[in-house]
Amino acid sequence: MPQKKIIPIIPHNEGPEIADETTACSSAEPYALMVLGDSMLPEFEEGEIIIIEPEGLAHNGSYVVAWHKDEYIFRQLVQHSDRWYLKPLNDLYPTDEVPGLEVVKGVITQKKKPGKRSSMKSY
Repeated sequence: MPQKKIIPIIPHNEGPEIADETTACSSAEPYALMVLGDSMLPEFEEGEIIIIEPEGLAHNGSYVVAWHKDEYIFRQLVQHSDRWYLKPLNDLYPTDEVPGLEVVKGVITQKKKPGKRSSMKSY
């Protein structure tokens, strides 16, 4: 019978400092995420891969990853007058007002369906 490995979970503030450059990513590097759920239908389908530019320029109409209500959320950034909102494309989900652009943690620059070369779209 194979031995089970136990991986301890250490709270961030109790763990060792990580200074090894092979494990540390720059916060400015683009990264990819998979779309989960249906809140951004019809433009973004579940299972599609989105590319996020952490230092991308967010403006009215941008698709963004934002920190809102203690979680990361994928929405469209919308401005009305001097107020900013995170808007789902699916009307079944609520639009939330945010205090400003500081909640934006990255701008979506591309999407692609896995396994389909011709399905890439840039934003």
